[in-house]
Parts: sequence; C-alpha cells; structure tokens
Amino acid sequence: MRRFLPDNFTLMLVAMIALASLFPVSGIAADYFGLATKVAIGLLFFLHGARLSRSVVIAGFLHWRLHLTILAATFVLFPIFGLAAGSLVPTILPASFYTGILFLCVLPSTVQSSIAFTSIAGGNVPAAICAASASNIFGMFLTPLLAGILFSASGHVGFSLDALLSILLQLLAPFVLGQILQPLIGEFIRRQKKILMPVDRGSILMVVYLAFSDSVNEGLWQTTSLRDLAVIIGVDIVILALVLTTTMYGSRVLGFSKEDEIAITFCGSKKSLASGVPIATVIFAGQSIGSIVLPLMLFHQIQLMTCAVIAQRYADARKKKKAAEALAEPAKDKSNLPVKAVG
Repeated sequence: MRRFLPDNFTLMLVAMIALASLFPVSGIAADYFGLATKVAIGLLFFLHGARLSRSVVIAGFLHWRLHLTILAATFVLFPIFGLAAGSLVPTILPASFYTGILFLCVLPSTVQSSIAFTSIAGGNVPAAICAASASNIFGMFLTPLLAGILFSASGHVGFSLDALLSILLQLLAPFVLGQILQPLIGEFIRRQKKILMPVDRGSILMVVYLAFSDSVNEGLWQTTSLRDLAVIIGVDIVILALVLTTTMYGSRVLGFSKEDEIAITFCGSKKSLASGVPIATVIFAGQSIGSIVLPLMLFHQIQLMTCAVIAQRYADARKKKKAAEALAEPAKDKSNLPVKAVG
C-alpha cells in the first residue's frame, strides 16, 4: 500500500502549489525571487556535472545498442505518442495543457529513480547509470529542438534560437563547468549527498512556486476544472502505459537480456521533473508555465507509483527463478551420480 502513496518530494510540490495559490508572489518581489531561482538552477546543473564521473561518461559509449534504444524511446517514441494526443484537442484536452503534454514528451529521462528501480528489479545498473546520464546531457540540446519541431507541427510557436542560447548559458554552461571541476571536487560532492540534497529539491520547489504564482495571478484555477485535471491524468496514464509496454516487449523482440530489458524499461519510460521544470522556465520565458508543467508534475507521481509495482514484480520473478534453480540443482547432482552395478 505504501508504494501507492505520494513520496515526500511530491507532497512538497503540492505544498508549493497550494502556497502559490493562496499567496502568489508578484511585482518586485517576483523579480528578485526569479533571479534567486535562476541562481539556484545554475547551481543545480553545476552539481549534476560535478557528480557525474568521467568513467560513467566513457562507459556509456560501450553498450551503444542499449543506449540508442533508450534514447529512441525517450526522444522518438514519447513524441510520437504526444503528437497522437493532439487528436484530443480541443474537444477533450484544452490546448494550453496539450502544450504541457508535448513538452513532457520531449524531456530527458530521470536519473535517480531510473537507477533505483533498475537496481530493485535486478537489472543492469551500470547501463542504467550511463543511459540516464546521457539522456540528460543530450536533453539539453534535443529538448528545445524537439519542442520547436513538435510545436510547429501542432500549430504552436516554432523553435526559437534565443531559447537554445538560454539553455546553453543557464543550464549547459554550469553543467560543463561542473564536469571540468569534477576530478577535483566530484568525490567530495558525492559524499555530501544529504547536505546538498536541499539544493536539488529546493531549486525545483522555487521554480514550481514561481511558475504557479505567475499562473495563479493570470487566473489558472479560474480556467481549470476538475474535468481538465482528470483528462490530463488520463492522457499521462495512457502515454506511460504505451511506452512501458513498447519498451518491455520491444527489448525482448530485439534480443536483449533480462537485465538489459529492465534497464530499458525503466530508463526509457521516465521523464525528469528535475530537468523539466528548469528547462520550461527557459523555453517558455515570459509565459505562464503553470499549465505547461502541471502535466509533468502529475506524470512524475504516476510514473513513480507504476514503476514501483513493476520493479517489485521483476524482483519477485527473479527470486522465484533463483529458488527454482536452487531446487533443481540437487536433483541434477543426483542424476549425475554413477549407477551401482547389480550383482
């Protein structure tokens, strides 16, 4: 039952939405808070770069077939399903939320949860580390590019060179700086995980509060109904189910091992809230992004609950297989004993 309950971070996100709904920041205070948020996001991506070991980056190129499969699921399969969801606009799905669905579909994979679920299920953890990390690195380029392509195809605003430059300056530059300094500070930062965790989560919470403050000031909740929320949740669930099914059974068809299948299933079906919210503030700068990040925030919790169940089932199946092999081993040993001659 516990696996179906929201995690602490999700509860904090809900608290930020409630706080923004009741006490939205505005005016000069919003300007200063926005500046502080940009600094926090820069620090977040600097720490991402400093944590990522060079050996992980190099190892990522060795199992290229698995990594290409995961990247294809993340940046090809998801966008295809996102475009298909456009058939629901505007009769079922409001256009403003469809922008959020499309944005969700071009985001990179998560890092922490992809690795955690792969480990629980008994999958290829080193491959998961490399694939999830590579997804986030490529996402800094691919997400704004794909967003421009998909938004143009669906009648939205096309690709903006300014958005790409902002991504490079605000997100990629701190990440590269962290990678440069990684040999000097990487080990120290990895040891300070508990101390630095508030920087990770705090920056996301700041962005969510600022985003929803802007949206509340522009009347988000006056134009959003419970039906809209139910439709968004339904679309999120359908897209996740389609991707999970495709990655799980597709990896088997492609001949991957069970361990690789697990890594592909979890890394290929995730979307990163930690990367998505900061990227949204850059791509959609000057716009009300509350309705854009709402589908992502809902997807975040749905994917955690669903993948927790799947990971446990993989783990249970692995235990049963080991138990069966252990029982079969004595019988096999007995059958190999020499037969004593009669008489």
